[in-house]
Amino acid sequence: MATSVALASCAGAAVWLLGERNSAARRARALFAGGGAAGSGPPGWGRLSAELLRARGRLRAEWLALLGGLVLAVLGASVLPVVLGAAGVPLLRRVRLADRVRRDRERRADTVIALCAVLAGEVRAGRQPGEALLRAARDCGGLADAQATVLAAARFGGDVPGALATAARQPGAEGLRGLAACWRVAVDQGAGLADGLDRLAAALRSERDQRSDLRAQLAGARATAVMLAGLPALGLLIGTALGADPLHVLLHTPAGLGCLAAGGLLEGLGLWWVLRIVRGAEAAA
Repeated sequence: MATSVALASCAGAAVWLLGERNSAARRARALFAGGGAAGSGPPGWGRLSAELLRARGRLRAEWLALLGGLVLAVLGASVLPVVLGAAGVPLLRRVRLADRVRRDRERRADTVIALCAVLAGEVRAGRQPGEALLRAARDCGGLADAQATVLAAARFGGDVPGALATAARQPGAEGLRGLAACWRVAVDQGAGLADGLDRLAAALRSERDQRSDLRAQLAGARATAVMLAGLPALGLLIGTALGADPLHVLLHTPAGLGCLAAGGLLEGLGLWWVLRIVRGAEAAA
């Protein structure tokens, strides 16, 4: 009975932590605007619920490791799962931040492609390159603080290629170096800027598609690694269902502690090796 209650509590907390922050904010505004509707609950309930929803939005998925450690600590009557869960929090945070950096890089790459395409269209429409760049940069956005430098250079006749090269230092915005080169060639030699931008956009789009295809091909390897990493937890659940009490063996016997240490080490090495192979394939491509 205690096991079922603990597992149900863990599942409920996981759902609570992993819910979308935007939907939570919308529900908070809809339900508790103005202190709550009359008769909807006791006094102060609306404000308390809104604070809980706000707190949920600030929590991150990596805290599920600590939550799982607490549940296992209660089930196994040992403090070791809490320590392991706390150690897993910074690792999961690093994974989450790396994923955020990757998404930002991809967003900037898409922005550069759109900028080249829009700028080519503005130039073909008869606008001067500086004015066309101003319009295209405003329409596309996504270049953060470097966009202000580019806009200022285009508006006041500054070093536009230099500003574009500076903006290209952001991860994912490397394609702006090609735009800077096209700008120099068009200004210095009178070459067609629109044609060069079209070819640059096509090349950047092809490179992005290749990266997407490679990521799709490697998704199977990542999914297999995650599935294999979850098999020990499945074994623990099966053992608990059969009444073998594997948590007591792992956490309170010398042989179990040795197996836990060896298994954790091999698990970590296996995940590291698979991820290393995947990253090597991405870097080679």
